[in-house]
Amino acid sequence: MKLPKRATSALVVLALSSTIASADSIPGLRGHDHTGITVPDVKAAIAFFTEVIGCKHAMSFGPFSDDKGTFMQDVVNVHPRAKIDEISMVRCGYGSNIELFQYEAPEQATTLPKNSDIGGHHIALYVDDIDKAAAYLKSKGVKTMQGPIPVNEGPAAGQSILYFFAPWGLQMELISYPKGMAYEKSATTLLWSTTEPQK
Repeated sequence: MKLPKRATSALVVLALSSTIASADSIPGLRGHDHTGITVPDVKAAIAFFTEVIGCKHAMSFGPFSDDKGTFMQDVVNVHPRAKIDEISMVRCGYGSNIELFQYEAPEQATTLPKNSDIGGHHIALYVDDIDKAAAYLKSKGVKTMQGPIPVNEGPAAGQSILYFFAPWGLQMELISYPKGMAYEKSATTLLWSTTEPQK
């Protein structure tokens, strides 16, 4: 099938840009340090992550605001009069960290996005035994979705997942693949190692 000249040129540009993008890297990139999540009550969020999930509270700091200037807008792209009441960091096992923000801001949205919305998100936690982990969450009164659901086909075959919610509605997920996933057989990049890092 012959493509129009314009389409052929577009494909060449796309191919070159993909090659360029994959060859580049932020200098000194080591990994994913943390994901930041804004919560309605940072103390309650810390309690959920430490007392129910089993994360460890590392530190808290703040508040931050700028009563007259544009510091908040210039630094974190929020309303100039926004105030960060507190920032707290929690560490969950061997993965990256979670940064919890509590904000006060003019015109602050209070509705969480769905997974299907632009900006939709969830936090996934790896567990060794998803059935035991699911039973534990249910025993703590945590709202869960259908599952755990095993994935039996495609590159993700070998994993099982269960979505659940923090008390304020944050979408989260349990995931487990103790025998690995199908893609790993020919992969040069692995998504996750279940072994404890060297000390």
